[in-house]
Parts: sequence; C-alpha cells; structure tokens
Amino acid sequence: MGDHSTRAVWESGIFGEVDKLIIGKFCSIASGATFMLAGNQGHRHDWVSSFPFDVSRFGDKVKSGFERAGDTVIGNDVWIGSECVIMPGVKIGDGAVIGARTVVTKDVDPYSVVVGNPGQAIKKRFTEMQIEMLLEMKWWDWSIEILQENMDLMCSADIEALFERFRYFEK
Repeated sequence: MGDHSTRAVWESGIFGEVDKLIIGKFCSIASGATFMLAGNQGHRHDWVSSFPFDVSRFGDKVKSGFERAGDTVIGNDVWIGSECVIMPGVKIGDGAVIGARTVVTKDVDPYSVVVGNPGQAIKKRFTEMQIEMLLEMKWWDWSIEILQENMDLMCSADIEALFERFRYFEK
C-alpha cells in the first residue's frame, strides 16, 4: 500500500461522535450486508483532496472530513438480503424487505419490498389496512408467552385473525 493510503478497517468510536446504527427487534440480516455510516464513508469530495488527513499525522491545522449523516435506523421485523448496502442516515420501516444486492439510498416505508441499485419500492407486502393493523399491534413488543400462544397465526398470512386476538388480549 502506498504512503499515507488508508484501508477501511474502522472501529466504532475511533473518530469520536459518529452516527449510530440502530436495529429493531426480529430483524433478519443476511451475510455480506453493509451499513455505511458517516464515520467510515464521509470523505469530502468537495475539498482539494478527499483523503481523511485527520487519521494521519499532519499537524494541528487538519480539519475532520467526516460529516454526520444522521443515525441509520432499521425498524422491527426487517429482512435485509445478502450483500445489500445501506447508505448513511437511511430509515427502513417496520416489516420491510430489502432484496439481495440492493443499494438503499433513501428511506423505506413500512412493509415495502425494495430491490435494485438504487433501491426502488416495487410493492407492499400487504394491503394498507393490514399494514395499519400490524403497526398498531407492534407484535415485536409482545412477551414471549403471548408470541408462543399466537404462533399459529404468527406463522400464517391471517393478519385479520391475529388482530382480532390482539384486540381481545389488549383489553
């Protein structure tokens, strides 16, 4: 490797306060998924050099080239396929599915299916009414006991029946 070149081997917090990756409950993240955070991709392309001089020994006049992009938030029950790239500051809604090798560059609505480069929503997993039910139930916050009692409907497509049970035990 040439003089002053750098490789992407970063540890959390090495540059102080950087953006966070927040992952919800019951998420499935396949192998090779990459979460780009500002601290490991924030090179300034508008400066003379995009090199992060602040990681080397160049004196007191060096400015940090890393800019916050905002936290990256992955909702609950999100499935992220193999080798996806999630760009910094993106928010992926509950129940979303991100297809293999998708590059997510913008926020994803709950229960959307997103594929491609750049990622595009191609459909919703359920009807708007069913999505409202799922978001109201927030099943990912249920106790293990309640989940176990309702596993017959959790492992089905019958959202309406699960919602009826939810309304009953919520009282």
